[in-house]
Amino acid sequence: MQTDYSKPDWERIAHLFKLGIISSLLALIGGDMLLGWGTADMSLTGMARYFSRYSAVSDTRIFWAATLGMIGIAIETLCFFGVYRVIAARSDKYAHAFRAGLIGMMLFGPFCHVMCCAVIYHHNAVTGIDPDIAIDEALQFAKLFLLPVTVIFFIFFMIMNIVQITAFAKGKTPYPRWCAVFTMLTGIIDIVILKAVGNHAWACALSTGWLSFGSMITFSGLLLNIPQRKG
Repeated sequence: MQTDYSKPDWERIAHLFKLGIISSLLALIGGDMLLGWGTADMSLTGMARYFSRYSAVSDTRIFWAATLGMIGIAIETLCFFGVYRVIAARSDKYAHAFRAGLIGMMLFGPFCHVMCCAVIYHHNAVTGIDPDIAIDEALQFAKLFLLPVTVIFFIFFMIMNIVQITAFAKGKTPYPRWCAVFTMLTGIIDIVILKAVGNHAWACALSTGWLSFGSMITFSGLLLNIPQRKG
């Protein structure tokens, strides 16, 4: 039996958005901020400065950041099926394209996060053995294991967000067109602002979680602007 999405179940959609906010916070705080809380050594340059942010991150922190982030991102991504239902109410074409991007996000998003944590672990482990080769080893590890999944993830990420923005902007949802602003790409604002704040542990931690921040803004904005229970 095929589900009829032309009449949105706003109660269920609202539930998905609320759960999305909670899971985004879990991914942001438990996954990204737990890993990214630290300051960079400004006397260094390039990748040495970047990795210095994580020099004090313990194996325990990396484990919990990987685990909580993986769980949070998985649930967070599933909650975007609320957005799928909204698009499907007006356009099968855009809904199918959005779903394709979403499925890719579900498959590669949590894995990408775990591999990011693995790169930090590898760098810190090698630093304890031979600091002179730690950066090169971490970059080689990232090239072999993180880069492939990141590229695939980014393709699906862009498909999902471009389709969502286009669908909302063209009036292919029950929402006002201006609600096209509520996408994960809003997380870029988080990076821009926090980079301007400077080298503070809390700012570095928040900027690490720009994707989950974008998700939280998306779910919050769409939840607050749900149409008056009409398709």
